[in-house]
Amino acid sequence: MAGKRDKPEEIVSKLRQVEVLQGQGMSVAEAVRQIGVTQQTDYRWRRLYGGMGREQLKRLQELEKENQRLRRAVSDLTLDKLILTEATRGND
Repeated sequence: MAGKRDKPEEIVSKLRQVEVLQGQGMSVAEAVRQIGVTQQTDYRWRRLYGGMGREQLKRLQELEKENQRLRRAVSDLTLDKLILTEATRGND
């Protein structure tokens, strides 16, 4: 059974909660259990979003959207070039 996917903003918030709980003397296992995730999930989240603030996260999402838009534009232009190349080959 698949669980719900947390949004990146929620993940960063939960990582901050774990840091606060650890600062209060709680072990990693207890802190992670308290926010409702496994240690493996916590580790994976730290690899992806560790040390990232909200502003950095917003910038990352903006860059990912822009990258996706540019990839789409490149693929469209590549397709147009292939079509024109085929068309000129047919004219010869």
